[in-house]
Amino acid sequence: MKIISLNTLILLFFLLFTSSGLSQNTKIDSLKIELRNHKEKDTTKVNILNALAFSHFSRDMPKTLEYLDEADGLAEVIHFNKGKARSIYIRGITEAVQSNFDRALDYYDEALNLYENMDLKKGIASCYNAIGIAYKNKGEFRKAISYFNKSIKIEEEIGSNNLAASLINLGSSFSDLGEFDKAIPPLNKALSIAKVNENEQRIAYSLNNLGTIYLDQGNYPLAQEHFKESLYINEKLGDSLGIANHLTNIAWIYKTQKHYDKAMKHYEKALEIDRRIDNKKGVSSILNDIGVVYEENGDNERALDNYVEALRINKQIGAKSGIPHILNNIGEIYLALKDYSTANRYFLEAKKVSIEIGNKRVLCEVYIGLARTFAKQKEYKNALDNALKAKEISKKSGFLNCQKNASEILSKIYRTTGNYKSALENHQQFKILNDSLFNKENIEKIAQLEYEYKYKQALDSASIKELQLTKTITTTTKNLEKTQRNLLLGVITFLGIALVLGITIFSLKLRHAKTTTQNVVIEQKLLRSQMTPHFIFNSLSVLQGMILNKEEEKSLSYLSKFSKLLRIILENSRGKTVSLSQELKAIQNYLALQNLENDAYEHTILVEETIDVPSFEVPPMLIQPFVENAIEHAFVNKTEHMKIDIRLTYENKKLTCTITDNGIGYESQNGNKNGNKKSLSTAITSERLKILSKDLKMEGSVVIEDRKRYNEQGTIVTLVIPHKIIV
Repeated sequence: MKIISLNTLILLFFLLFTSSGLSQNTKIDSLKIELRNHKEKDTTKVNILNALAFSHFSRDMPKTLEYLDEADGLAEVIHFNKGKARSIYIRGITEAVQSNFDRALDYYDEALNLYENMDLKKGIASCYNAIGIAYKNKGEFRKAISYFNKSIKIEEEIGSNNLAASLINLGSSFSDLGEFDKAIPPLNKALSIAKVNENEQRIAYSLNNLGTIYLDQGNYPLAQEHFKESLYINEKLGDSLGIANHLTNIAWIYKTQKHYDKAMKHYEKALEIDRRIDNKKGVSSILNDIGVVYEENGDNERALDNYVEALRINKQIGAKSGIPHILNNIGEIYLALKDYSTANRYFLEAKKVSIEIGNKRVLCEVYIGLARTFAKQKEYKNALDNALKAKEISKKSGFLNCQKNASEILSKIYRTTGNYKSALENHQQFKILNDSLFNKENIEKIAQLEYEYKYKQALDSASIKELQLTKTITTTTKNLEKTQRNLLLGVITFLGIALVLGITIFSLKLRHAKTTTQNVVIEQKLLRSQMTPHFIFNSLSVLQGMILNKEEEKSLSYLSKFSKLLRIILENSRGKTVSLSQELKAIQNYLALQNLENDAYEHTILVEETIDVPSFEVPPMLIQPFVENAIEHAFVNKTEHMKIDIRLTYENKKLTCTITDNGIGYESQNGNKNGNKKSLSTAITSERLKILSKDLKMEGSVVIEDRKRYNEQGTIVTLVIPHKIIV
């Protein structure tokens, strides 16, 4: 019944200079001081005014317009066309935020002409991107895509920092069209660029857009995970538009689980933000979503009121992309009221607009609405035709929820018309899809993700309060006169005690919550850390020996390499996966550390040319334990010509690593007194590979062979490594 309207606010991709919330405030304060101190009416002052306007538009629109008026006027007087173009461009953004898309396009065109006359490619690319966003919000997705591609082409040519923003917009547009295979690559590429540039805002928007795709595909836990992480970043940045958008997405997941109270709270928070910043398109979208909650609770009258108001706003601002969603929902209300002719009229209008703008997701739901209406009127042939169209679109585009609804109505139509075999097949398909969308595991995982988010939020809240309190104490100390020192000391002591007590109580409350959260991942954490303690103990023992032998230079070199390796290992252990280059660097440092003691090992690390190392991410500390085993056990009673070769290959989507040594051989190792440790190491890695294979949905295995079966000396370990490829 519900057509989700996601990605309604893409405007913050304009933010070319993003940072954390605190640093953004610092930047604004710095710009204000710079403006106050700069007395000359020159190009520098225009640039400062434009920067201030840009920094304020998502926070204080009147202030933005005030700065723009001053910048535009000064640029006109001193004939500073670059500054004038920038002012016009930002003015276009202010109109777009208020959903005045046609007026925004006029400003963008004016700015584009100025930039083209100056041949300023960075400005041209920014205008193309902005124009694309305006057309996207108007529902003209193909036109938007053409402008995003123009922007991307220029940004790649000049090496622009804004490339990630255009890639996000391109991926979002394909997502709105239901073309997920074209949407995911640019979004993943944008996420990689944003992470390299440490641009938190673009990381958040990349995650959010990927989350909407997983939502459309029915993968609610993965969608919730992306939304949670993205929302957390936007709250930290103080990004009002981003927060509103994320609250809406999370509310929809709660609504799907029939947690209507939670859904309504999130919708109301988002609506309050959008009304405050006068984001009409966002207001319309949320009113539509709230109407769905009322409808599912049986309050058709209030649902219809919200739908009608949402439709009025969309038509007023010319946001065609949101109109078919609302028309479809109004059709559903009249269907429930048994006013089939009116329902049909709204469904057909929604169908027309959906085809016009190319929105397959809405079109799929419209066909289902028409099928239900015709079935109620006993026009089973028309009902069947529409249901089959819905099923075809949903299967091609991967809309699981739509597939489920199509299977359900098809089952009813076939049963009514006497085709019991097809009725049974579709009913079974409906049950399978319904169970996959709402199984116990999905629901529990969503609940866990929600809890982790609240726990992380609570920790940060405590940290912020502590910082604010410390700042207050420092400021008070500076301002008080000497005669008030005794009183100040008393106040500081009291606040300090209160702070300590507050943190202590807070920590006690969180301890139980933290334990619960950690239990979910503790098994994998333990497996991941099995190899490190033994290696650290051995390394420290070697270092102790060097110190006792007064080998100062050697011990300092060893300590330096050891600390560098330990830092890499600790960094790598923070996530489920690390870049392949980081993992290889850790192994290289480990081997160098081992060789520093006696310089006895020859080693090679060979990566095939077909492997693009920066694009691969692998689980950390998978290869190192086998290298460690080779060093410890393969060369018993052997002091020279000791070789360890590591080779990585990629074939048939399998990343394979072989660790080869010329030692005593695996069978001989199993016969010595350390055989049990090696077996334990292999067993732990095998168990870990099972968990990783399940998490990454990719085969992982380890095979250890004695090379004598190949008429050679030594041992060969073959690891098939589960991995990710970042596009």
